[in-house]
Amino acid sequence: MRFGIGYDVHKLIENRKLILGGVEIPFEKGLDGHSDADVLCHTIADALLGAAALGDIGKHFPDTDQHFKGISSLLLLKNVSDLLHQYRYLINNVDVTLIMEKPKIISYVDLMRQNIAQSLSISIDKISIKATTNEGLGFIGKGEGAAAMAIASISETEEEL
Repeated sequence: MRFGIGYDVHKLIENRKLILGGVEIPFEKGLDGHSDADVLCHTIADALLGAAALGDIGKHFPDTDQHFKGISSLLLLKNVSDLLHQYRYLINNVDVTLIMEKPKIISYVDLMRQNIAQSLSISIDKISIKATTNEGLGFIGKGEGAAAMAIASISETEEEL
C-alpha cells in the first residue's frame, strides 16, 4: 500500500464561477486559476500522483499549456486515474478537507463525492470530503481564498486494469 498527500490553494476573485468537486456552487466569487481552479480536485490529483511517485499536477497539466485553460478538473482527475491504471495502481481511498470560510458546502458534498468517484472510476464510499473554516484567521479567514488537503491510498496490482 502506498500513500500520498496533496495540498492546493487558490485565491477567490469576482466574476468567476465557484467550482468545487465538479459542482458549481452559487457564490459571489470563484477560485482563480488556469483551469476551473477546483481546489478539491487539484489536491486529490496531487495526493494520487504523489502516492504513485509520478510527480504533481503541475508536471502533468502545466498552467503554461493552453490546452488546459478552463478545463474541468474532473477531466484532469480522469487523466490521473488513467495514468494510475497504466502503472497498475488501484485507488483504495481518498480523504480531503476543504478549508474555506464561505459558502457552506454541506448540501453539495454527496454530489461532489459522486463526481469525483465517477472521474476516478471508483465507488463513492472510497471518497471522503470534509470542510472546515480558518476561524477568521489569515487570508482564508478573511474570505480571500480557499485551500484543500488530501491523503490518498493506492495499491499495486499484477492484474491488467
